[in-house]
Order: sequence, then C-alpha cells, then structure tokens
Amino acid sequence: MSGGPREKPVLLSGGNPQIAKGYGDAPVQAWIAAAPGWKGEVWRRLDRLIEDAVPGVRKAVKWNSPLYGAEEGTWFLGVHVYARYLKVSFFRGAGLEPPPPVGSKQKHVRYLHIHEDEAFDEAQFVDWVRQASRLPGEKM
Repeated sequence: MSGGPREKPVLLSGGNPQIAKGYGDAPVQAWIAAAPGWKGEVWRRLDRLIEDAVPGVRKAVKWNSPLYGAEEGTWFLGVHVYARYLKVSFFRGAGLEPPPPVGSKQKHVRYLHIHEDEAFDEAQFVDWVRQASRLPGEKM
C-alpha cells in the first residue's frame, strides 16, 4: 500500500486508541499519535519525562495501553484513555512515597487521574516514576 491516505486508528470506548500489541518505542508513539486531542499532547510530554527519569526504559503496547518497564518481562507503569481523563496506573504504587492519590481494588496499585484543564505536579510525577522503576515490576 503506497500513496494512499493513512487510516485513522479505531478509538475504543472512552477514546482509548486501538493499537496492535508491540514492543519498543514505535507502538507507544503510534498510541500517542492516535490518542484524541489533549490526551495525546499530555502523554507525549509525560512519555518524554519517563524517558528522562528512567534511561533505557522499556516500552510496549499491550491491551491497547502503553506500558513502561525497567526490567525484562515486568512493567511499573501503564496508561489508559477514558472519556474525561488519562488514567496512569502505578502497578506498585502503594509502595511509593507519597502514594499516588487514587486507590484501587488491587492491593498494590495506585492511580493518577489527569484531567484536561487541571494542573498536576510534573516533579511529583517524575519522582513517582523513578521510585516505581526501582520496585519489582508486574509480569504481564
């Protein structure tokens, strides 16, 4: 296929981009490019912050969500688009100091919800990312 217009990615319920499973930066960048409006712009910035905070960070898209990991086969962070916010999952977030603000039914998971016109503390986000990258990751 050459010369044809690029197809728009399918957006699932809530606006989460449907991106094929893949490992490395390319599928994550495809997910970012497909995320609707402000959500893609915000995640592009946070993706850079994660790269700066964790040199050599591993990336993948699984279950239509970007994942970030420090060790082979494990992940410390994931993100998902919902209609009104980005949901950042810290898979061992209960072990972070201070813990991210939103609890989970899962014992160790904590969330950060990012809304469009709501400021959030980038320095705190980077600190959580650094802390999370040093904890045992989740196998997925």
